[in-house]
Amino acid sequence: MTPEVLTIGMFGVLLSAILLGVSLTFALGGTAVIFGLAVFGPNGMFTIVSTMFGAMWSILLSAIPLFVFIGVALARSRIANDLYQAFYLWSGRTPGGLLLGTSGFAATLSAMTGSCAASTVTTGLVGMPAMDQRGYDRRFVLGTIGASGTLGILIPPSITLILIGMQTGQSVGRLFMGGLVAGLFLLATFLIYIAVRARLSPHLAPPADVRAPLRERIHALRSVVLPLVVILSVLVSIFAGIATPTEAAAVGAAAVILSVALRGEMSWAYIKAVSHDTASMTGMVIWIVFGASAFVAVYGGGGGTRFMQGLLLGMEVEPWMVIVLMQLITLVLGMFLDPIGIILLVLPIFFPIVTALGYDPIWFCILFQLNLCIGYISPPFGYNLFYLKSLSPDTPITEIYRAILPFLALMLATGAAIFLFPGIITSFTDVPVRR
Repeated sequence: MTPEVLTIGMFGVLLSAILLGVSLTFALGGTAVIFGLAVFGPNGMFTIVSTMFGAMWSILLSAIPLFVFIGVALARSRIANDLYQAFYLWSGRTPGGLLLGTSGFAATLSAMTGSCAASTVTTGLVGMPAMDQRGYDRRFVLGTIGASGTLGILIPPSITLILIGMQTGQSVGRLFMGGLVAGLFLLATFLIYIAVRARLSPHLAPPADVRAPLRERIHALRSVVLPLVVILSVLVSIFAGIATPTEAAAVGAAAVILSVALRGEMSWAYIKAVSHDTASMTGMVIWIVFGASAFVAVYGGGGGTRFMQGLLLGMEVEPWMVIVLMQLITLVLGMFLDPIGIILLVLPIFFPIVTALGYDPIWFCILFQLNLCIGYISPPFGYNLFYLKSLSPDTPITEIYRAILPFLALMLATGAAIFLFPGIITSFTDVPVRR
């Protein structure tokens, strides 16, 4: 089977299976088994099994359940509600104040959970009632929540950045630093847009009638202390070179347990629920990793990876155009596939080309990750669009598309800025951290 036929066949079967509703794990694994037998015969099964065992032995995989536990444990506690109350009291009596606080809350929640789903849904459930009560424009609110929720896979600790580190061999600590810089840059862009638009059109986001005295607002900051301890215990230990990401994840998990216990929320029901959710989410991620590993092993063994790399490198265009083409492919895939699947499918093809062209690998990985965030709110099938629909069932999906378009443009502009000025990322990532 020629590489051209293999490429069309494997990706065609994969896409067909996904469109028929087959879960990504079984679509990837099933396609690998079919073409493994077709190309290599019974020996193809040995290739698949040995590749999956190789993936199982990656030490970075042990960080995934720990980071998932951190997010689930925080989301299951009342820390998020108390945290939003603090943002609410400090949002001020300015136009768009609650939206500014909501966006900041979503960013903080992203650093706590590392999940777009948790960040988006929790932000909506906690913040939308207060903004609806004060007559905020629903489209403005949904756009802000949907866009801010995408920071869940960009601001560390991020499971997808760990997987990118596994696929590329790059330092997860440096990837976390780049993700933090890009996430804060994107958050600043959102905040500026919200503030300017609310100032020009106050009827869209009326000033919040917050008259809490300074003493009450300072008292509310107590809810911020525990999340900050968790976040800082993870990030500082990584950035300071004290711990590896896996070790830092263990520190963060211990900090979460201590935080919840100090708040008096620890119970057998809480432990049972957190353990169940952690196991379910970890299992989903790990099985996608195994399915994608099998797919890539068969595709690469059949010459598909070399074919795609040769095709891209052989294009008679400037090297930067190749990078742009990769980002466009990522954006399109993001409309249909889970970010984990995209990372495991295309990064093994893209990354050797990036290094061959001489581009900074951390810069490319962060740009790649940003485009995965954009895919979360890209019509027609961006994941966050459906999370927003669940938060506001009466809102037509076309209205949600319109709500997200200004933020989609902001994210594309941010990506363009990082592409044109790599120093935005590389100035902060050229620091020694443990892998």
